[in-house]
Amino acid sequence: MLKIYGAPVSVHTRKVIIVCKLKGLPYQLVPVVPVVPGSVPPNWRELSPTGLIPVMQDGEFTLADSSAICAYLDRTHPRPSVYPSAPRDHATALWLEQYAGGTLFRQVVHPLFHETVVSPNLLHEPSNAHRVDDVVTRVVPEVFGYLESVCGNGHLAGSALSIADIAVTSNLVTLQYLGFMLDHSRFSKLAGLLDRTIRLPAFIEALRAEQQSVQQMGLKGDFLKPVLA
Repeated sequence: MLKIYGAPVSVHTRKVIIVCKLKGLPYQLVPVVPVVPGSVPPNWRELSPTGLIPVMQDGEFTLADSSAICAYLDRTHPRPSVYPSAPRDHATALWLEQYAGGTLFRQVVHPLFHETVVSPNLLHEPSNAHRVDDVVTRVVPEVFGYLESVCGNGHLAGSALSIADIAVTSNLVTLQYLGFMLDHSRFSKLAGLLDRTIRLPAFIEALRAEQQSVQQMGLKGDFLKPVLA
C-alpha cells in the first residue's frame, strides 16, 4: 500500500490524494505538518530533501514533490489518466499544474495561510495586515485574471479532467478555507471550474475526509456544506 506523508488540508497533499482516489489506489496517510514541531518523523530529511510535503513511499521507492508523485502514479496506474495524451493539451496541463503550484500557491495561498494561520496560531506573532492587503488587492486580481482567461466552460486542458483542474481547484479550496472567497461575479469562469470540480466523487470523498482537520484548525468550511451534504 502507498504511504503519503502530509496534511490533508495541504494544497499539494490533497492533489496527490485526489489522484489516488481517481485511480482507486489504496493509501495510508501519515500525518506530517512541517511547521508544527514534533510532527515530522526522525528521518524526515531523508524522506523529503526539501523538508516539504507531500512525500510518497511505494514499497522501497520514495518520492517527494506532488507533481513528480502524480506523474509517477499516472505512469504506474495509467487509467484514468490525469495527463492528456494530445501534445498541446498535455503541455497545457503541465504548465497550469506548474502555475498552480508556483504562482498561485506561492504568491496567493501560501502568504495568506502564513499570515492568517501560521503566524497567529503557531508562531504566536501578529499577522502582517499589509502583506495580506497586498496579496488581496494586487496579486489576486492578476493571478485570478490570468486563470479566468484560460478557463473555458469545461476543463483547463483538453476535454477531460486533468491535473491542471485538480491543482488549481485544490488551491482555491484551501484559499476559501482561509475565508478569502472567490468572487463569482468577477471570476465567473474560474468559479464555474471550482464548482464543477469539487462535485466530482473523488473530490467529495477527499474533502469530506479532511473536515475534521478543518474544524480542528478553525478554518472556514461552510462553503462546502451544499457539496458535502
